[in-house]
Amino acid sequence: MRKIHEVLRLHRDCGLSARKIAQSAGIGRTTVGEYLQRFAASGLSWPLPETLNDSELEQRLFPPPPAVPADQRPVPEWHQVQRELRRPGVTMQLLWQEYKLAYPHGFAYSWFCEHYREWRGTLDLSMRQEHRAGEKLFVDYAGQTVGIVDRTTGESRPAQIFVAVLGASNYTYAEATWSQQLPDWIGSHVRAFQFLGGVSAVIVPDNLKSGVHKAHRYEPDLNPTYVEMARHYGTSVMPARKRKPKDKAKVEGGVLLVERWILAALRNRTFFSLRELNQAIGQLLDKLNHRAFKKLPGNRLEQFEAIDKPALRPLPAEPYTFAQWKKVRVHIDYHVEVEGHYYSVPYTLVKRQLEVRYSDTTVECFHQGQRVASHVRSHFKGRHTTVPEHMPKAHREYAQWTPERLINWAQKTGPATASLIETILQRRKHPQQAFRSCLGILRLGKSYGDERLEAACQRALLIGSYSYKSIDSILRKGLDRQATDNQQELELNVDHDNLRGADYYH
Repeated sequence: MRKIHEVLRLHRDCGLSARKIAQSAGIGRTTVGEYLQRFAASGLSWPLPETLNDSELEQRLFPPPPAVPADQRPVPEWHQVQRELRRPGVTMQLLWQEYKLAYPHGFAYSWFCEHYREWRGTLDLSMRQEHRAGEKLFVDYAGQTVGIVDRTTGESRPAQIFVAVLGASNYTYAEATWSQQLPDWIGSHVRAFQFLGGVSAVIVPDNLKSGVHKAHRYEPDLNPTYVEMARHYGTSVMPARKRKPKDKAKVEGGVLLVERWILAALRNRTFFSLRELNQAIGQLLDKLNHRAFKKLPGNRLEQFEAIDKPALRPLPAEPYTFAQWKKVRVHIDYHVEVEGHYYSVPYTLVKRQLEVRYSDTTVECFHQGQRVASHVRSHFKGRHTTVPEHMPKAHREYAQWTPERLINWAQKTGPATASLIETILQRRKHPQQAFRSCLGILRLGKSYGDERLEAACQRALLIGSYSYKSIDSILRKGLDRQATDNQQELELNVDHDNLRGADYYH
């Protein structure tokens, strides 16, 4: 028997709160609240009539439901239920309560949940998963490629097909790129966000090397450029788990549709440029997003406009500018190497490991998260970009690596070696810019011996070739053992006026 009379007495006569009534009567607070609500709606007054016993009171407050046959009770629109569940904060309990308000003689909550699960089981796996509005963007590459023909040579080069699918609406984006490498991977994301007009809360990639350095079930190692791109757009990356097909069922379904409705339709066409191919993909992609669902009402575009688009985060003011990251170690000449060019950093960081971020226009160096140098990007290989402030007050103050030390070291090999090293130092605006090359030449003596290195330096001076690559080539090809046309010229006088000597640098 329900404790309705006791709850009413404690509330009306004793003035207790619902919490204290629940403690006194040994029932839940929600039950107390329900009793009081039903009493207020019953029209009864307090105190209760003496002729009204507990059984009659319970029947007045909890009348039996009308005997309505199941086939006459309204069945919910399950696709509408699924659509509403994708909205933030919406639960099955809330939807059932709204259903009961609209249809008081409708089914109970347990029937509501059970039959929704049965209906959902009739859908495809990718449709069956419940994704919140604007929450996840699934990205991957199609297994198929499309050949692009070079008009000049007639050779065909395969183009990769990038696919992105929004979880809630299945709205799809696709484009062709030359590769799956990092620049194309990041560029495809940027263009996908522009196509959507917003940013999802999460990006779900497969474990592609461009995005994930090392796959791991719990802590995958993401590419730093990928992380930086996600940070720029205010989103996060959550790679699909290995051997968990449900994690990427949405994009795999999208890839399958792109292959069937776009790539298959283009199979007999010949393309001569990436732009031409993407124009064709764009036209068929529009048709795909307008194509009606088979098992749900509407199409991808309608679902996107109604569900995902309002929930997407706004695009930043500027699109992400692609940049790569690499770890470098500062050489004794206080320069770091990026794509064959050398950039200076503060000389106090010699032998320290730095992180370098480089784009088409800039090179930035970071030490322990703090930027320590910034340069305009140069594409001249073998050259140096040096900021005077990065240099020590005197070029021979730091770590004993000085021009005179290198010349003295070279003199132990022979006069030609010392002459070559000094010539290389003289040819640079700052002698430190030549340290790397000089050290490389001197270390060749460990591999080939001092006698051969001296002969190679003689030959290099004779032909006017002052570089590490030249000396290395002479030694590898054995040219140091061959006589020149004028053997007498090899007897070099290294004391001529143009040579300053080690003392000059003191």
